[in-house]
Amino acid sequence: MRVAIVSDIHGNLQAFEAVLDAVAESDCEEMWCLGDLVGYGADPDACVALAREHAAICLAGNHDLGVRGSLPLEQFSRGAALAATWTQENISAQTREFLDSLAPSNVEEVVALYHASPRDPVWEYVLSPLQAELCLDVQAKRIALIGHSHVALSFSRLAGAAATGETRGPDEELDLRDGGWLINPGSVGQPRDGDPRAAWLELDTDGWGAVYRRTDYDIAGAAAAIRAARLPDSLAERLHYGQ
Repeated sequence: MRVAIVSDIHGNLQAFEAVLDAVAESDCEEMWCLGDLVGYGADPDACVALAREHAAICLAGNHDLGVRGSLPLEQFSRGAALAATWTQENISAQTREFLDSLAPSNVEEVVALYHASPRDPVWEYVLSPLQAELCLDVQAKRIALIGHSHVALSFSRLAGAAATGETRGPDEELDLRDGGWLINPGSVGQPRDGDPRAAWLELDTDGWGAVYRRTDYDIAGAAAAIRAARLPDSLAERLHYGQ
């Protein structure tokens, strides 16, 4: 089966709609979301509604957990906490009910799914080979998908070797037939790897391969929506730079 993997949408409706259009034109049969539907962006209700409609699997990210009250907002940065508070005050009851139903990991699929990492599904940013090594030791399946860092990257470990990894650009392919893997599709709604385009991944669970994708979207529109909601201006400005 071909699956579209998305993560860290963060209330960015323009980015999510563009990715859904790209997924519809691909060969993907399902979409799985690794969490953080809300936070930062100005359209949480619309993004959650699209996830409910299109995602066969959806995890909870730390921002989803913060908005629903499962994490104290004191654990978030100032901008993230302000956005979470705004989101709490503006989402519908239906959105809140859906967020309440989500968990930060799912190890029942053919690959393991975690919002942040196998060691800490809520908070750990996996950005180094050492962290990946420790995660590969404990993840529930040979291949695990993670989000949270907003960086498109992958780590792998062959038998008898140390883990290695690197960031990934658009259309880069992975051969997943051998070894252990920890794969991050990047962020749909707030990329932080220097490429402002929305990031996602095509995963082939039959042939065991993956392809990284980037999709153009209306960044100016997403930034304008953030400013219109009177959210911190930095949340709008960073979208133009992929930071």
